[in-house]
Amino acid sequence: MRLARVAHAGGVAFASVDGDELLEIADHPFGTPNYTGKRFTMADVRLLAPILPSKVIAIGRNYAEHAAEFGNEVPGSPMMFLKPSTSVIGPNAAIRLPAASQRVDFEGELAVVIGQPIRNLKAAQAQAAILGYTVANDVSARDLQKADGQWGRAKGFDTFCPLGPWIETAVDPSDLAIRTEVDGEAKQDSRTSLLVHKIPELVEFVSGVMTLLPGDVILTGTPAGVGQIVDGQSVSITVEGIGTLTNPVQNA
Repeated sequence: MRLARVAHAGGVAFASVDGDELLEIADHPFGTPNYTGKRFTMADVRLLAPILPSKVIAIGRNYAEHAAEFGNEVPGSPMMFLKPSTSVIGPNAAIRLPAASQRVDFEGELAVVIGQPIRNLKAAQAQAAILGYTVANDVSARDLQKADGQWGRAKGFDTFCPLGPWIETAVDPSDLAIRTEVDGEAKQDSRTSLLVHKIPELVEFVSGVMTLLPGDVILTGTPAGVGQIVDGQSVSITVEGIGTLTNPVQNA
């Protein structure tokens, strides 16, 4: 099932996606959906970020080639950092480049969406706690990341966490193609099978640190090939079996 969050003439709602048709879901998308009976087409709605998480937990250096391109070692355990919920935007919303940075990079990623409250969950039970998967861009002010020595500011600007276009609940995330294009030119081309720390391990690790709530998002890491984006460009990230997330780039 594909779960979207949309703006339509009557407001904002969750909906399941069936081709060009959307079926409105009452309240929230967790558990068994309760449908309102309202139907829309894609032409009737605007896709929003498919979820508004209480927190976004990101994992750094989780592809060996990406770690190597910056001269870093692969960490023995997941390298975790947080992005604020206010950094989240949806498909086609603009990534806004802050004046404080001269080097902002794209980072295409597979994102995990949590479906129930969990704490200290073992990897073997992780799948039951996952609602589904979406596409993410861990936008990063690379110069500020280097200058600060920690990543809160560099990763936390408003608009620095595009998510979408929807949540796919029925995909096996273990070996999916992931590709990033900037203005149609391929920049990243990899597979999720190359993740150093796999998704069940990430869920166990993160839930051992903090309680995860329904809708919380784990960004699983970016492959090699990250690079700068500038005003006027467009970034598209495609994950096999899920879809494509596209965002224009604008100066703030």
